[in-house]
Amino acid sequence: MTGFATPEQLARRTASAVDAAVAVGRDLGLTVTGPRVLHDLFSVVVHLAPSPVVARVPVVLPPTETPEALARRQQAELDVAQWLDARSTPVIPPSPLVPRRPVARDGFSLTFWQYVEEDRDRAPDYAANSRRTAALHAALRSYPGELSFLSTADPDNIAASLTSLAGRPDLLAPDDVDRARREWELLEPLVRSRSAFEAAFPGIGLQPVHGDCPPANIFHSTAGDLYADFELLTLGPVEWDLATLGPELVAAYDRGAAEAGIRPLDERVLRFVDAVGRLRGITALALAPQLPVLVEYLTPMVEPWRGMPFAGGVER
Repeated sequence: MTGFATPEQLARRTASAVDAAVAVGRDLGLTVTGPRVLHDLFSVVVHLAPSPVVARVPVVLPPTETPEALARRQQAELDVAQWLDARSTPVIPPSPLVPRRPVARDGFSLTFWQYVEEDRDRAPDYAANSRRTAALHAALRSYPGELSFLSTADPDNIAASLTSLAGRPDLLAPDDVDRARREWELLEPLVRSRSAFEAAFPGIGLQPVHGDCPPANIFHSTAGDLYADFELLTLGPVEWDLATLGPELVAAYDRGAAEAGIRPLDERVLRFVDAVGRLRGITALALAPQLPVLVEYLTPMVEPWRGMPFAGGVER
């Protein structure tokens, strides 16, 4: 595959992220003698053992994201996790051993979290996690932090990715790029403008939402389930957090919503967020040169999308 990061380059990137995490941790007064990589995909996640601290180091980022924008997003994640933890919502909290802020080092921007032991004997139960997502939404409703409307959709990056993919037929066929562009022309105004969204979907309330598929981001710790990974926190409809998950998990969420005393998911809004979610997934192929495994993960989305109604059936 032309222009893709090699295994050697990926290994060097991971090693550099670990080195940055260790250096910052030690600068902040932590004892770090046995760093251990827990996860390595879009971010390198490092346990700074023996300290009970985990560093998260984003390593795959869209070209449209500036260091300043990344730091703002990371600060918002730290703030909401701390706020939820203070209200006894089960989350992985920021580490209390270091300042609650992102730290720049060697071209990376790092955040630090409390280490919790994973229960590796438990498989994810996405139906149960979807039901639990409603309780998270109920907890987030009163979050006072200032958030932008659907910032997690990253419309500038979708547009830039479509331009990039137009020159990469090895990643997405020209006919698919053309359809994606036409779908985005229809969906983009509803993503960029809160007033346009509210006019299209009257009566649908907006609130802080997780932003990145919380049913897939509930951490099974040995002490219980914890909400995690709020790096795409945004203001939007609750449907955003269930995009593309399908009717079974939607039904599970609705059962949780009834228990939590909040509204069920709206079918029209689901069609909209599903359509945007599919476009975000397909256009993320533009990141494959940085993370080649995305070809394996994302290409299977394309064929089903071709057979779906244009823009998920969303109308102007």
